Amino acid sequence: MFAVVRTGGKQYRVAAGDKIVVEKLAGEAGDKVTLDDVLFAGEGGDVKDVSKLTVAAEIIAQAKGEKVIVFKKRRRHNYRRRNGHRQNHTILKIVSIA
Repeated sequence: MFAVVRTGGKQYRVAAGDKIVVEKLAGEAGDKVTLDDVLFAGEGGDVKDVSKLTVAAEIIAQAKGEKVIVFKKRRRHNYRRRNGHRQNHTILKIVSIA
């Protein structure tokens, strides 16, 4: 069985046992998280009713993404700015879809 869930403004297709990287969620490693915003669910060719479905997940780790360099320049004005950013992520393991 699979489900499409929305978290952090993005949608993810998940099944039991999958590991996904999402925007930062509150909690420590080992905590249980419930994803209630299920958009679609199915098994094979069958479509399931999503009104009562929830996705249970476990937080594996809180991590940071790759560094993104932001560089600004205005030519002929001696203006250069270099800035970096690392987004916070949460790594989830999907336990069940119930």
